[in-house]
Amino acid sequence: MTAAAQGHAHGHEHGRGKRDALVTLVALAALLLWDLSGLDLPAARFFGDLHGFAWTHTFFLSRVVHDGGRLLAWVLLAALVVTALRPADAGRAPSRAARWRWIGVILLCVLAVPAIKRLSATSCPWDLIEFGGVAQHLSHWRWGVPDGGSGHCFPSGHAVAAFGFFGLHFLWRDINPRRARLWLVMVLVTGALFGMAQLARGAHFPSHTLWSAWLCWAICAGADALMRLQHNAQRLQGTPP
Repeated sequence: MTAAAQGHAHGHEHGRGKRDALVTLVALAALLLWDLSGLDLPAARFFGDLHGFAWTHTFFLSRVVHDGGRLLAWVLLAALVVTALRPADAGRAPSRAARWRWIGVILLCVLAVPAIKRLSATSCPWDLIEFGGVAQHLSHWRWGVPDGGSGHCFPSGHAVAAFGFFGLHFLWRDINPRRARLWLVMVLVTGALFGMAQLARGAHFPSHTLWSAWLCWAICAGADALMRLQHNAQRLQGTPP
């Protein structure tokens, strides 16, 4: 690769990194505005009342969307592992090393968000007094303050079954931007479906799903930035990435 081509590639990567950082910060600002809006409760009230949530135990939402969505995520992850074991089609698919790295990032999302959830004292909507439960509604920003319920409900662990796969967008975007965009759309749509299902069931507020989405995106964007820094350092040293 000529010096001009290297400079162009480096500039392209730098611009992409700046866009990723901008998207991450804008999404964070929008998410904080949602928290300030207080719209979580009105959204939950649309589906529930003092008698609870009518959709909590419906077959479609609890078995198909919730349980089926979780199973689908593990099947997809297993398929990625099988694919990573096969030789890569040079120039047309990500390398095996890249596939393994992004499988690791996806697993990090799958583990990190539920770990935060386990530390949270925030209870689910169906645990609140106004929906027939015993808990007071407290902001999830009141970290460690018990609300009288079972807690461990923020952020949404189920949403990670979709948003954890943001990594596939980053995996493919250098080689096949169209496929990368398709993965991004599929992850966003599936995550929104999971979030709406959990809201209707009373399992999560919208903010729980939105924070899971942001955390998974931030983890993937951060991992991508680190990988690019490592790649550039190895290229400057003349060692293979």
